[in-house]
Amino acid sequence: MSGGDGAAAGSTGGEPQVIEQRGLYFEELQEGVTYAHRPGRTVTEADNVLFTTLTMNTQALHLDAAWSAGQPFGQRLVNSMFTLATMVGQSVSQLTQGTIIAQLGLADVSFPHPLFHGDTLYTETVISGKRLSGSRPGQGIVTMEHTGRNQDGTVVALATRSCLMWTREAHAKQEEHGQETMQS
Repeated sequence: MSGGDGAAAGSTGGEPQVIEQRGLYFEELQEGVTYAHRPGRTVTEADNVLFTTLTMNTQALHLDAAWSAGQPFGQRLVNSMFTLATMVGQSVSQLTQGTIIAQLGLADVSFPHPLFHGDTLYTETVISGKRLSGSRPGQGIVTMEHTGRNQDGTVVALATRSCLMWTREAHAKQEEHGQETMQS
């Protein structure tokens, strides 16, 4: 299989070309650019109930339709942790798939408007900062600002995320070393 750079693997001898999907390397991420992650994700009642019960969150605001009807929003709300996880998840294939080393943290998480059953979540990410690591050669720290919006464009979630990312060259060397180790 090819390394994720889109180069042909086995292109000699008539073997088919393989292109592996990946995120972006440290040097490919551009500060100030908005990355729009598509498709959106329409959230169902089953999503909300399953996530809420799997995480042992017994908040009636997520589970009890009759009780929630008497609350300020008049209906159940999608669990905000589901909204956060989905928002981050929507960015993975475009930004960090196979190019992240570790998520370092989340900050400034807020939910300015609820997400409801049947709403579609769309996420955009702006790279607000990046720097090479001083202690880990070939790696860099990237700060991402995620914004989640519903189908009407209303902001439903915000989060700042920091990740440790590979540079292309260091990742290629690490993968070569891993292959050598596996063959030994």
